[in-house]
Amino acid sequence: MTAFSCNHRPDILQKLTTEHFDLLIIGGGITGAGIALDAASRGLKTALIEKRDFAFGTSSRSTKLIHGGLRYLKQLEFGLVKEVGSERAVVHRLAPHLVVPEKMLLPLSDKKGLGYWLTSAGLKIYDWLAGVAPEDQRRMLSKVQTLKYEPMLRSEDVKGGAIYAEYRTDDARLTIEIVKEAFHQGATILSYACAVDFVYDGGNVSGVQVEESYTKEKFIVNASVVVSAAGPWVDELRVINKSKTGKRLHLTKGVHIVVAHQRLPVKQAIYFDVDDGRMIFAIPRGQITYIGTTDTNYEGDKDHVWATLQDAQYLVNAVNATFPDARLTIEDIESSWAGLRPLIHEEGKSASELSRKDEIFESPTALISIAGGKLTGYRKMAERVVDLVIKKHFSDKHFKACKTAQIRFGGHHFGTTKDVRKFKESLYPRAGALGFQDSVTNYLVENYGMEAEHIIAQADADLSSLENALRLIRSELSHCIDKEMVCTLCDFFIRRTGMIYFDIYRVIKWKKIVSEIFQERFRWSAQRMKMEQEELDTALLKVRNFH
Repeated sequence: MTAFSCNHRPDILQKLTTEHFDLLIIGGGITGAGIALDAASRGLKTALIEKRDFAFGTSSRSTKLIHGGLRYLKQLEFGLVKEVGSERAVVHRLAPHLVVPEKMLLPLSDKKGLGYWLTSAGLKIYDWLAGVAPEDQRRMLSKVQTLKYEPMLRSEDVKGGAIYAEYRTDDARLTIEIVKEAFHQGATILSYACAVDFVYDGGNVSGVQVEESYTKEKFIVNASVVVSAAGPWVDELRVINKSKTGKRLHLTKGVHIVVAHQRLPVKQAIYFDVDDGRMIFAIPRGQITYIGTTDTNYEGDKDHVWATLQDAQYLVNAVNATFPDARLTIEDIESSWAGLRPLIHEEGKSASELSRKDEIFESPTALISIAGGKLTGYRKMAERVVDLVIKKHFSDKHFKACKTAQIRFGGHHFGTTKDVRKFKESLYPRAGALGFQDSVTNYLVENYGMEAEHIIAQADADLSSLENALRLIRSELSHCIDKEMVCTLCDFFIRRTGMIYFDIYRVIKWKKIVSEIFQERFRWSAQRMKMEQEELDTALLKVRNFH
């Protein structure tokens, strides 16, 4: 099998241009990745194209929680709560190194939110709908207990609290692991390949005209069925298909900011109400705490979405109102990210009131589009799409039933969280001998599963005179290039490692040397090298400076 590497793009391109596929998916976010995995594992001959990197859009810019949809209880969307609540348990089982249990503190006040008793009842319903295990079900707290959990809270506002269960993840890592598993199940997958038009046969879509981002070469991919899972770009493709009628997308922007953990040293993840009725997360992650999110209408450039000064100030103000001793300022922000939610427009509803339910559109030319939905619900969304594809277009053939609830991804054989912890502990001595703290091993295992052992071993085997930190990043980069279709500096620093968000000073320190490794590996021209460095520098500037 061809390795999932940028080095093998010519082989993948040849397959795309010479073979006919049962299903072609446009979009390499979590939804498209999930559809590709479901379809390929059922036996459909599947292809996927993505115009940028996998998880470039919404799927690398969420709150990075596989959550049960607590906020949807306020909107009385019980079915959505039940589905995403049960799905998070499935995803945790499939990738326990990547989807990690996280106890969430919910402080309660008479002035904000639903109050103590309504919250208690709501969380009980939430636990029941989401199928939460007894040991993880909500526990109500007194004022004293709540302040013991989080002494930084404004004490006069706290009337009580609750502890309930969520799961933390890295959304981009989750997406790339699903993409990789779809590839290993037989799907033909290519990034930096943009759909620019549709091909028709007898009035129905029969393929897509694609432009390769680097060579600008155009080619056609033929398929019996085309599904658009392009997230915020779904309506653009519907316009090209001349089928944008009826319902349309309503894009809203969600922003997160990152500060050093010592500037907001919360003791655990916390979900708190603010004066305008929104709820904000503050989540500790290693040496940082990240805070989000906003929910505002968006009509700008979908390819370049950044936090504004107004966005950042809103979150700083929310933190300072809840944690008065924090005294955060804009200057405390080390990084940020901003993403778009491709929601379904509903007249008269504000950004925060719009439903997060997914919806499938079928055009008169048989183009299938899916939009809306949540990170947590990707697998069921994919199942619904593939069921529809088979029912409408392959009813005369026998394909397997959906089995993605049993397909583990991430190159691991972990059974439980305990297995993940034991694996980390087994690597501590070897990583420690190289001078790395346990936190480095934890990061590698949570990102790469059992491949972390290979990355550490490769760094150990590097006989160069380079310092250990550089040997490790070279080993990590080699893994991402050889096995994870990394093609650019931003692919590596943003979506494979999350460094630009969670360890931005590591990016700044190593960006020059890493770019030189890229140039050597891929034989970049001086012009390509300059373009790549400028794109990374722009990203570094935009995540730290607000206008």
